[in-house]
Amino acid sequence: MPGQSCPKKMEFGPCGGVRPDGQCEMRAGDCAFPDVVPWAGAASTPRPAGAPRVLTDFSCAPFDRADVAATAAILAPACDAVLVGEHQNKPDFPPTLMAGLLLEAGVNPWITLSCRDRNRVVLEQELRGLRSIGASTVFCVTGDGRGYDVRPDVTQTFDLDGPRLISLAASIGMVAAAPETPTAPPVHARPTRLAEKQRAGASVAVLNHVPYPDMVADFMKIGRSVGLTIPVLAAVAVFTDSVSAAVLQGLPGLELDPAVTDGVLSAADPVAAGIDAAVDEARALLSIEGIEGVNISGLASASGARVGAEIKAEVGRRIRAEVL
Repeated sequence: MPGQSCPKKMEFGPCGGVRPDGQCEMRAGDCAFPDVVPWAGAASTPRPAGAPRVLTDFSCAPFDRADVAATAAILAPACDAVLVGEHQNKPDFPPTLMAGLLLEAGVNPWITLSCRDRNRVVLEQELRGLRSIGASTVFCVTGDGRGYDVRPDVTQTFDLDGPRLISLAASIGMVAAAPETPTAPPVHARPTRLAEKQRAGASVAVLNHVPYPDMVADFMKIGRSVGLTIPVLAAVAVFTDSVSAAVLQGLPGLELDPAVTDGVLSAADPVAAGIDAAVDEARALLSIEGIEGVNISGLASASGARVGAEIKAEVGRRIRAEVL
């Protein structure tokens, strides 16, 4: 049975972390899934969801209420929602608490729930907690594998995978947002995998970074041909120095345009060049049929989360002024 040897115990793979050569991100050897596994659970009609035109990655000092509010104040005027990631090496407040703090600060939170660090019971608790406080959208991911040198004393759970978490979220009335990685093998089947997540209950999707907008156009064309109808957001890479570029390039399935990267890093003013490059990418992505919004994504700066937030806010303001 495909997936039997998956270290993430996935049933509906493959995940987005498959290496370019088809290798598993968690162990030596090929991915356990030679092709996409069709959704076999109950088919779900996705809850209608409007896609934010500008969704911005949210990063701040961990376990710091004041910094949550201060960062939210920077981003709120320049975006429609914020995407709160869940990183293996940077724990922060529990999802329901973080969502509550962001709602109090006046921003619409999209909270990431990963199957890596929570069993099914805790995932359901967080979903119901988020729904109870009015955080309507949850970003449902299987989760990247924990690095061997990152908290080796912590057990990786993987009771569920992304599609099953999507189904669970939709079943209790949440808007389930799904990721997809167009550049991960099997590349030809990634649009189909997103359509299968739609069948599981996804209401909206966010694509990972690709080096060229034409790759998103090809993805969307195939996706529509296999029944993809939900709104899709495409990722806009924001980087202004070698560190923020390296962070993006170091994540599984994420790629940057080498020419654009070199142009930003070699510019006399890398911050201005990085902002210009991000706005140019957003403009190109939003011209693609089926792309209804963009995710302003990345660290943006090595000078700290507050500086990164200012840069991403400027990108958001310019996208709204120039593109919308």
